[in-house]
Amino acid sequence: MNVFETLESEVRSYSRSWPVVFDRAVGSWLYGEDGRAYLDFFAGAGALNYGHNNPVLKRALLDYIERDGITHGLDMHTTAKRDFLESVQEVLLRPRGLDYRLMFPGPGGVNTVEAALKLARKVTGRESVINFTNAFHGMTLGALSVTGNSMKRGGAGIPLVHATPMPYDNYFDGQTPDFLFFEKLLEDSGSGLNEPAAVIVETVQGEGGINAARIEWLQGLSELCKQHGILLIVDDVQMGCGRTGPFFSFEPAGIQPDIVCLSKSIGGYGLPLALTLFKPELDVWEPGEHNGTFRGINPAFVAAGAALREYWTDDTLEKATLAKGEQIARTLDDLVSEFPSAELTAKGRGLARGLELASGELADRVAKAAFERGLLMETSGPEGQVVKMMPALTISEDEVEQGMTILVEAVRTVLR
Repeated sequence: MNVFETLESEVRSYSRSWPVVFDRAVGSWLYGEDGRAYLDFFAGAGALNYGHNNPVLKRALLDYIERDGITHGLDMHTTAKRDFLESVQEVLLRPRGLDYRLMFPGPGGVNTVEAALKLARKVTGRESVINFTNAFHGMTLGALSVTGNSMKRGGAGIPLVHATPMPYDNYFDGQTPDFLFFEKLLEDSGSGLNEPAAVIVETVQGEGGINAARIEWLQGLSELCKQHGILLIVDDVQMGCGRTGPFFSFEPAGIQPDIVCLSKSIGGYGLPLALTLFKPELDVWEPGEHNGTFRGINPAFVAAGAALREYWTDDTLEKATLAKGEQIARTLDDLVSEFPSAELTAKGRGLARGLELASGELADRVAKAAFERGLLMETSGPEGQVVKMMPALTISEDEVEQGMTILVEAVRTVLR
């Protein structure tokens, strides 16, 4: 591995936790070049909801490439984009009664967040955006301004402005009524709070520590935004595409955000693709006012459309995701009961799950012990204190059980 250490920047991170040279991957498994298998509870940080080298998506891609289909298309009309747009309309939007315009802002999740913030400010003529404690929205300057983690914010090198953090659900452990502080500031002309253009929120904070907002909290936030003429942006980059069960993570709350950010698994095969969805009346862009060279990667349209048609024309995947999520939750609850003095907390929704430990040091040791036993997981939270489980949605129940057996062994090894 000498070339990685001598040539690649010190900024690399995941490779430090998993010092393996990976060679191939199938389904929920990665294989090192030495042939050792690793069960993947990471799924490309949520970019591989359908697993590695999904055969259905692979076939669609190979057929498209072999017939010399367009690869790079900017925002030109192509057959691949048309098929994808039609799939979004027929499979996602129309059955849910959603009316959104689609924008392709660039290849990554941070691109859709930047586009959403820019559009909200353009529509309202206001600068300020409300974000939440422990939020994570990306690493470019606009997205960092609405991100909570101090280490990530510190990398900006300049002041991050025009954003105001508010307490996320349960930030005060239920001791303070929801939105008491936020609503008071909005209504008090002496509060000094600039009139917000938008609120940006994750329904489940992934990098923030698998913090799942209650349904009633999301409903209250939506209503508060309506009352004060504030646009609601839901960042569904990591928790969308079925991660929490339904395709959009906000569906159980019955709300309709003004703007929705999608990326990661929307590309189907792990290919780069991002979407910004917004209500038609917000489509005030001038042609070319927001663009990017890689906003039209047509193989991603092909894989994305194939994924929608394969997995989202009925509720089979949604039900399976919820069932496997409960399978993980039961094991986590058992661990909490097994170590009553260890300050463990089971967290999450769907197949976004976490086990919070007393410190980041303990969580790191658990993740390391799991890796040594052939399970890939990362940690999250402001102190890295949450062991994070995000397997592919297509993982089998047997593979879930195999992974949880390893996790239990790792936790017991560390805590005993």
